[in-house]
Amino acid sequence: MIRRSLAMLAVASLALVSCKKENAALKIDDATAKKAELAHAEAGKLAVIKFDNPNHDFGTIAAGVKAEHTYKFTNTGTADLIISDAKASCGCTVPNYTKEPVKPGATGEVSVVFDSAGKSGNQEKTVTLTLNTEKGSEVLNFKANIAQIAGAPAPVAH
Repeated sequence: MIRRSLAMLAVASLALVSCKKENAALKIDDATAKKAELAHAEAGKLAVIKFDNPNHDFGTIAAGVKAEHTYKFTNTGTADLIISDAKASCGCTVPNYTKEPVKPGATGEVSVVFDSAGKSGNQEKTVTLTLNTEKGSEVLNFKANIAQIAGAPAPVAH
């Protein structure tokens, strides 16, 4: 019985040590990645995104309207700019963005379509971009005042 308990303890210990080694390896990889990122930045090769205006006001729109806006940007850095993801703060907003790398000095776009169906009153939404810049992300903002059309059913506030 004691041998069985010791054997189980030994197996459990190996499992715990294995897990710790895996976590340590992950930390080393993260640290190495961060060092590489900093070395790249220090070499002066860095993408920088500059928006004409990261904020937009649709003003007052009727409930049920799909409003669209295009944010324009320039890569003012010295490396290609890559947008790897765009996430909206709600399901009522669909972002679309320049998928290919944007060369230094070149321009790109991020467009958003906001569906006001089921909304009322003042709405403020965001789109968060994941980028290969020093900061790593950028947030675009927009707002709208949703007006109800006479005779239409009142939307549910979200």
